[in-house]
Amino acid sequence: MPDLQTLIAEPWADYGLLDSGHGRKLERYGRFRFIRPEPQAMWAPAGEDWRADAEFVPGSDEEGGGRWRFDGQVPREGWPLRWEEVRFTASCTPFRHLGFFPDMAPVWAWMRGLQPKSALNLFGYTGVGTLALSAAGAEMVHVDASKKSVEAARANAALSDMADRPVRWIVDDAAKFVARDVRRGRRYDGIILDPPKYGRGPEGEVWKLEDGLAPLIADCRKLLDRDSRFLFLTVYAVRMSALAIGELVAQAFADLPGRVEMGELAVREEARGLLLPTAIWARWRND
Repeated sequence: MPDLQTLIAEPWADYGLLDSGHGRKLERYGRFRFIRPEPQAMWAPAGEDWRADAEFVPGSDEEGGGRWRFDGQVPREGWPLRWEEVRFTASCTPFRHLGFFPDMAPVWAWMRGLQPKSALNLFGYTGVGTLALSAAGAEMVHVDASKKSVEAARANAALSDMADRPVRWIVDDAAKFVARDVRRGRRYDGIILDPPKYGRGPEGEVWKLEDGLAPLIADCRKLLDRDSRFLFLTVYAVRMSALAIGELVAQAFADLPGRVEMGELAVREEARGLLLPTAIWARWRND
């Protein structure tokens, strides 16, 4: 089994982790500053100036409830941000994040470097990853069970002047869609997937990560071949090891050339340069 790797999201013009500690993090999203809960930030913060435009106050339940408390003039409808060629709308969602995952920036850059001609984005959310690959020339299929998320992704495509790019925007259950693509004999150069711990499809289909991940990876393998370039799997907020998902991918792709790698995603704090871990990942690469 190879050593674990860390993929690090460095600060960029429209995003930065300003400080972290005592179970919270202070971030900038464009011109606004936000405080959010962060259990991984077990250390003391670098400074005391944690003025912010809004803070997410977690609820008392174990399901991650809570609410935003606003102290500044944050537009409730959202505000535009940019990563490379991709423009998108950030907003304060009820789920404590802001409409995209900035720790994925090194993943977007890595996938673009492989120059896939076609790629499938499962659980594609608001489409920043889809548009990052589309801007690099890939024909994309974007799948999410949430109609609202797919509408937001299409709006981000229009905001990025990419509305005419070859992207199929699909509201569907990811597992069902992949199973149908297997029956159709489809193939892709790359697949990116970020499955939630728990979710429901558009027709009430129940998704549980521990039950559904292995068969989903097995079906994704059938959509890739010896000429494909990558599969990238990200897992958030679960009691699961990078070694575990790495072995899952390694077994599924044992018959293909290339190699399997795994590790953690992290964001570099601007105050001290320390790394805040955010998720685990595993990937098959054939470059």
